[in-house]
Amino acid sequence: MSERQAAVSEPLLLMTPGPTRVPERVLRAGARPMIHHRTPEFSRELSSAIELLRPVFGTESTPMPVHTTGRGALEATICNLFSAGDEIAVCCNGKFGDMWAGFAESYGVVVHRFATSWEHDASLDELDALLAEHRAVRAVAVAYGDTSTGVANDIASIARVSRARGALVLVDGVSSIGGMPFAFDEWGVDVAITASQKCLMSAPGLAWVVLSDRAWSAAVASTLPRNYWDFAAIRKTITRTKPETPGTPPVQIVLQVAEALRMMHEEGLKAVYRRHHEMARHVRESPVSGAVARSGPLRGALWDPTPTRLARKPSQGA
Repeated sequence: MSERQAAVSEPLLLMTPGPTRVPERVLRAGARPMIHHRTPEFSRELSSAIELLRPVFGTESTPMPVHTTGRGALEATICNLFSAGDEIAVCCNGKFGDMWAGFAESYGVVVHRFATSWEHDASLDELDALLAEHRAVRAVAVAYGDTSTGVANDIASIARVSRARGALVLVDGVSSIGGMPFAFDEWGVDVAITASQKCLMSAPGLAWVVLSDRAWSAAVASTLPRNYWDFAAIRKTITRTKPETPGTPPVQIVLQVAEALRMMHEEGLKAVYRRHHEMARHVRESPVSGAVARSGPLRGALWDPTPTRLARKPSQGA
């Protein structure tokens, strides 16, 4: 057997934070013959994905597909909700918080960074003090779990502090939603984002976004330019009796996500979250983790580590 044949018959054990290994059942769903995105069959699959995502996000609102990666959805959130000169606070205790701040600045939004140390989780006192000092801040953006540092930020508490100061709550859940409990409605979140290639066990290329009524009001007032990423256009088409997208979507990825969600609901979302938690605990407590720690300590000593990935601090000079 050639190396190429072996690679096909023995799928790669992909142990990365994303994309992740795609289950065989999900691969088969995406390997179906192509269907057109204006057919009843596709509309049924899209509708299934939307309905099955609602409890994953913890919301009664409608999750919207955005034809991009999670990174694109983070940028889309900025251009849909803000105007040049608006002020936003961004939690930067990881690379992806820094990236979101950069997106905002590229559109002329004024950014106030907080929790800038990659050695600590977000401080509620620091956030409250920032919002008290900068009363024009319209939103607080934070990663639920930042891949680069392994931090799991306390979204419920951050949302409580932010809303008390009148700020919207924007959450990057790309590497966490689907693998950790999330309660969009209960916690008072205004925007939440996830993507296909991590906890949703599918190929990269499709993001999902949920907006609250407050966020939709902000979108109406926003003057930043957008076209392809116009949330209002997406909302208009997916809320039809037979949901569809404004343009051509990544059809096969939609089919994969719908199938992955069926698998998650068959297992039970609580069981899915428990499995992530137990697997993370097992890895952190295993002899393998001890070997990893010798080349750099495991992250998580100064915060609650996320259960969806393992992070370690590189040794000095690495």
